[in-house]
Amino acid sequence: MSKQPTVGKRGAATDLRIYSAVVNAVMSHRLPPGTRLGEAEFCELYQVSRTTVRKALQRLAHDHIVALRPNRGAVVASPSPQEARDIFATRRALEREIVPLVIRHGTPASLARIRAALQAEEQARHSGDRAAWIRLGGEFHLLLAELAGNAVMQRFMVELVSRSSLIIALYENPGVPMCGNDEHERLLAMIEQGDTAHATALIDHHLIEIEGRLHLGASDRKLSLAEALAGC
Repeated sequence: MSKQPTVGKRGAATDLRIYSAVVNAVMSHRLPPGTRLGEAEFCELYQVSRTTVRKALQRLAHDHIVALRPNRGAVVASPSPQEARDIFATRRALEREIVPLVIRHGTPASLARIRAALQAEEQARHSGDRAAWIRLGGEFHLLLAELAGNAVMQRFMVELVSRSSLIIALYENPGVPMCGNDEHERLLAMIEQGDTAHATALIDHHLIEIEGRLHLGASDRKLSLAEALAGC
């Protein structure tokens, strides 16, 4: 007879599920910056204790996705304009190192994974699923970090991509695509050709273009927590 999971293990699994749901909702722009994350709502949505919810929120705060305010609860973080500039500058520096590593460690299997990611992104774009398109655009960059073979860079990229999604949600020009699939296609072509110099220059330009499409301003979009996490 199989051993049943302990309450602690179930709690840990739910903690991770809440964390992943919030990160995915942020990356898909379903949880805009400033959205209040009520503990009671999480407890009702996931049928867990406040202790489990607090563990998930603390982890999200550690990764700068959530801000914990004393006596006021948790909200999705709202990066300042200077934070936005700093985060994109850090991403450019890091991804300029990642791309050459992807080329150096490239295999037919890794190139096939990149191609599959691009196809999923393009399918979301053609279907008009903007939330999925935004999320998959971020995941494309995370895949490159994984394929670079440097676990430390990969961990940094998870945080930076999530924080970039917050920035885009806060400062984007409505209706303007932030991460064009054509540049991802061109980047893959350069990776396949082993063209390190041009691939590195393209990733730098790509991120500069994304940052350049942002504008300062506050978002007043509101969405309930239940709506944002539906299906997660």
